[in-house]
Amino acid sequence: MTHPDPTGRADHGASERALDRRGFLSLATAGVAGSALSVTVGSMTPARASEATPKAAAGTTARKRELRAMWISSVVNIDWPSRTGLSTDELKAEYLHWLDVAVGMHLNAVFVQVRPTADAFWPSPYEPWSQYLTGTQGGDPGFDPLAFVVAETHARNLELHTWYNPYRVSMQTDPTKLVPEHPARQHPDWVWPYGGKLYFDPGLPEAREHIYAAILHSVEHYDVDGVHFDDYFYPYPVAGQTLPDAATYAEHGGGFATIEDWRRHNVDEFVRTVSERIKELKPWVKFGISPFGIWRNASTDPRGSETGGSQSYDLQFADTRKWVLEGWLDYINPQIYWQFGLAVADYAKLVPWWADVAATSGTHLYIGEALYKVTSGVFTDPAELSNHLTFCAEVTEQGTPVHGNVYFSAVHVPQDPQGSMSRVFADHYSHPALVPTMPHLPGTAVERPTLTHARRERDGVRLRWVDATPHRRRATSFAVYRAAGDRVPVDVEDATQLLGTVRSDGHVLQSFTDATAVGGERYTYAVTALDRLWNESAPSRSRTAG
Repeated sequence: MTHPDPTGRADHGASERALDRRGFLSLATAGVAGSALSVTVGSMTPARASEATPKAAAGTTARKRELRAMWISSVVNIDWPSRTGLSTDELKAEYLHWLDVAVGMHLNAVFVQVRPTADAFWPSPYEPWSQYLTGTQGGDPGFDPLAFVVAETHARNLELHTWYNPYRVSMQTDPTKLVPEHPARQHPDWVWPYGGKLYFDPGLPEAREHIYAAILHSVEHYDVDGVHFDDYFYPYPVAGQTLPDAATYAEHGGGFATIEDWRRHNVDEFVRTVSERIKELKPWVKFGISPFGIWRNASTDPRGSETGGSQSYDLQFADTRKWVLEGWLDYINPQIYWQFGLAVADYAKLVPWWADVAATSGTHLYIGEALYKVTSGVFTDPAELSNHLTFCAEVTEQGTPVHGNVYFSAVHVPQDPQGSMSRVFADHYSHPALVPTMPHLPGTAVERPTLTHARRERDGVRLRWVDATPHRRRATSFAVYRAAGDRVPVDVEDATQLLGTVRSDGHVLQSFTDATAVGGERYTYAVTALDRLWNESAPSRSRTAG
């Protein structure tokens, strides 16, 4: 997820290299980085806003609807699992703690990497078990990690986007190190080495068909909310090396004037086809991509951004702007991993550019945030990330929405470098938020629940309500709102009155305990129903307790 210096320079500082993800992945293949980002369950503590003392106040926002997410990386054990060789109980405990971190930060989604290198975190008929689970490719972890991830993520009413690397086969180049049944060994003509790794050849239709099948198997068999790719398409350029696809171009590149145009066409076809097949299987599953933050510079193409960095259109043959304009994506999540004022890639220039592009097709825009750059010291202002969110809210107010932010990566969230995430929490995330709706996806006409009970008990105020609609129209979850005072109006459009959400247990009678209710205070409550796409019913009749 971390990408190279936007200027294209090979060396961009020792402190940056220390936590640059591409550099980290390279070290890992040489066996150097195994413990560099390892964590233990006991060390993962959610950040708390009260523990930070900001030196300067950033702008504050309270948005009822915005995506708040973090990437949970599995490749080379960056986040989860933190290392190989964990027991089943340890694997589960680590993932549950990441969910605790997400809930503690009032996040509402996680992007979990389940296919890092043509392998799987579920029993796939197409690819072997991931080596990042047990340490051995093909090693059965003794349970179904993806089934566990789905169940536990939804139990906390977090949205789950399963994250796949499409073309990467291995973090090394020797096919004989893969298990014998691996598709790269069964079809050696599908792969080529480049930059110390093995890749499926994006120009081969049969290789693409395999990737579709491998990814869509999980979509078909698991209750995921979204399918997510990051920034790896054709590999990032490596000095002195040439992509070994001349023979494929000669065979399949007829009608294209240049090999570059053909490569872009290959990636376009891949993105379009995945999008179509997801919707054929499950029309409600979202599809999104997190590309490198610069499509093209305006100096190269007048449609580009006012930047001077590397261009994904030219270097990775990823025409990310086209994917948005064609409507192939439900959301675009560009990695704008730079600070305000950086000449070659200014956050203040890139966010409005992407917002303008996304608004053209109604595609949701989530901004990828480089939390790791606070850890590494590149972001010197502890309020940098909080200021990013303030700016995103300002861009939204101008009519070109920024629908949320995603943090790379999970391991840095509880570390709270320089109090940066505490600032984000205090300035922007002190109240929960609902995931933004996508009107173009098929929703369910959920009906407002009947709030029957609000009573003070020893552990807080206990709410009970009834969702008596037909089963196929039952709510997926519920939002609980609270206003201070006795029999006062509850404004469900006021973000500060959203108390939280709770997943439906599938029964007619539902309940929730407000453990934050202060003894002796009176509160008025209302509840709404939400479908799986976060479309919301009218509020229930309110009730007061204290």
